[in-house]
Amino acid sequence: MTSFFTDIKPVLCLFMQTRRKELLLGAALSAATVTAGIALLGLSGWFITATALAGLSATVAATFDVFAPSASIRFLAILRTAARYGERLTTHNATLAVLAALRERLFRGWAAAGAAHALLNRPARLLFRLTADIDALDSLYLRVLVPAAVAVGAALVASVTLGLMHPLFGLLFGLCLVLVGLGLPLAAGRLALKYARRRAYGIETIRSRAIDLVAGQTDLLMANRLAAQQQAIAAADAYTAKADDRLNRIESGVTFGFGLFSTALLVASLLIVAMLMRTGAITAPIAALGVLVAFAATEPFAALRRGALEFGRTMLASKRIAPRLSAVKADLTPKAPAHELAFALQDITVAHDGATRSALRNVTLELRRGEHIAVVGSSGAGKSTLLSLLSGELPPAAGVAAALDTTLLTQRTELFQDTLRGNLLLAAADADDDQLRGALAAAGLLADVDALPSGLDTPLGEGGMGLSGGQSRRLALARLFLRDTPLWLLDEPTEGLDGRTARDVLHRLALRAEGRALVIATHIRREAALADRIVVIEDGRITEVSRRGEAAFEKALDRLRPD
Repeated sequence: MTSFFTDIKPVLCLFMQTRRKELLLGAALSAATVTAGIALLGLSGWFITATALAGLSATVAATFDVFAPSASIRFLAILRTAARYGERLTTHNATLAVLAALRERLFRGWAAAGAAHALLNRPARLLFRLTADIDALDSLYLRVLVPAAVAVGAALVASVTLGLMHPLFGLLFGLCLVLVGLGLPLAAGRLALKYARRRAYGIETIRSRAIDLVAGQTDLLMANRLAAQQQAIAAADAYTAKADDRLNRIESGVTFGFGLFSTALLVASLLIVAMLMRTGAITAPIAALGVLVAFAATEPFAALRRGALEFGRTMLASKRIAPRLSAVKADLTPKAPAHELAFALQDITVAHDGATRSALRNVTLELRRGEHIAVVGSSGAGKSTLLSLLSGELPPAAGVAAALDTTLLTQRTELFQDTLRGNLLLAAADADDDQLRGALAAAGLLADVDALPSGLDTPLGEGGMGLSGGQSRRLALARLFLRDTPLWLLDEPTEGLDGRTARDVLHRLALRAEGRALVIATHIRREAALADRIVVIEDGRITEVSRRGEAAFEKALDRLRPD
C-alpha cells in the first residue's frame, strides 16, 4: 500500500496542479447528485405513503400540506438533473485536460537529455506509456476516487438519516455498507492487479510484434519468418484474451457478491424498519422513507464494481509512469570551458545504463575554438559515446566536462513527415525563407528544391520519403548550417553516400565550419582528412593523439577505410 501511494503521488499532484478547482467542483457536483437522489427517493416515498394515509381520513386530508413536499420533490429533481449535467461536463472536461497535461509532461520527460538511448532500446514501450497507460489514468478520478468518496458520503447521509429513527440502526447500516461496499471492490482490485498487468503487457507485445511485422515484412519474408511472426502475434493475443477472461470473471464475482450483500442489507433494513414501526418508534411514512434511503444509498457502491478493475489498471499505469513524472530534471549540458577552448574533458568516465563496463574511461582531451579533430577507432570503441557526452545527451559518471553550445549531426538522418520547410525549421524556428534557402544552397540542395512544384512547401513522407539518400543527407546538413553554434559534432557524416556526393558534402561542410570547432567521429579517410588532429580511441580509452604534419597523423589516416 505504501508503494501504491508513492507511485500515485506524482499523478495526483499533477491532477491538482492542472485543474484543481474543476476537479473539486466535479467531485462536489457528483456528491450533490447522489445526495439529491437519496433525498428525492426518500422524500417521494414519504410523500406517497403520507398522502395515501391522509386520504383515509377527511379531517387529515383537509389539513395535510401537499405543497411543501411537492415543491421540495421538484426542487430535488431539478437539482439532481442540473448537478448531474454539471458533474459530467466538469469532470470529463477536467479529466481530458489533465490527461493532455500528463502526456505533455511524460513526453517532455522522455525527450529530455539522457532519455534518447533508452527510447532506442524499447520504442514500443514509449508508445504504450503515452497512449494506454495515460488513458488508464482517466479512471483514477472518474471511476475510483470520486465514486469512492461519493459512496462514503452517501453511506454517511444514509447512516445519519436512519440514525434519527434509531441510533444503533443508523450506525450498523453505515458501517456494514462502508466495510463491505468498499472492501469488495478493494479486494477485487488487488486480485485484478496481476491480470491487469498481464493484459497490459499482452497488448504492448501485440502492438510491438505487429509493428515489427509491418515494418520488417520484407526481411521476414526473405528469411521465411512471416508465419512465425504471425504465430507470435497470435500467441500474444491468446495471452491477452486469457487475462481479459480472468478480469471478466473477477468483475462478475464482484457484481454477484455486492448484489447478494445489498439484497441482504435491504432485507435487514426492511425488517428493522417494520419492527420500529410496530413498536411505534416511527410512523409508516417515515418507515417508507427509511427503506428507500437505504435502497438509494447502496447504488453508489454498485458503481464501484467497474472501478475495482480499473483500480488495478490505474495502479499499474501509475507505477510505470510515476518515475518519469517525479524524476528531477538533471541538466546534463557540460559547463562552459575556458575562453580559448571549445571543450575540455578531465578524467572522464561514462557508463551506459545496465552495461557491465564503462564506455569511456579516464578520458582527458581539449579542443581549441576553430580547431578540427577526428575521433577514430573500431566500432564500439566509444566514438559515438564521446559525442553524446559533449552534446549533453549522456552525463559523466566521473570526471569534469566543459563544452560550448553544440550541434550534433548523427549517423542517421532523422527526417519527419512534414514539409521541407517544417523539417528545416526544427533547427531554427524563427528562420525566414532567405535563411532557409541560404542553408539549402550551402548544402547543395537548393536547385533540387526549386525544381519541385511546391518548393519549400513540398511534403515529405514518413522518415523523409520522397528524397534520395544523398538529398536526405544534404537536408540534414542544411539543418546543421542553420544551427549557429560554436561547436559542431559529426558522427560519420558521409556514411552511405557515393564518393562524389560524399566529397561534395565534405567540401561544403569544411567551408561552413571555418572558424568553428569541429569533432568528426569516423572510420573513413576522407572525413578524417578535414581534421587538424586525429584522436584514436580503443576500448573506451584514448591511445594516441597526432597532429597534421606528424608521421603518426599520416599513419592514422592510412589505417582508415579509403574513399
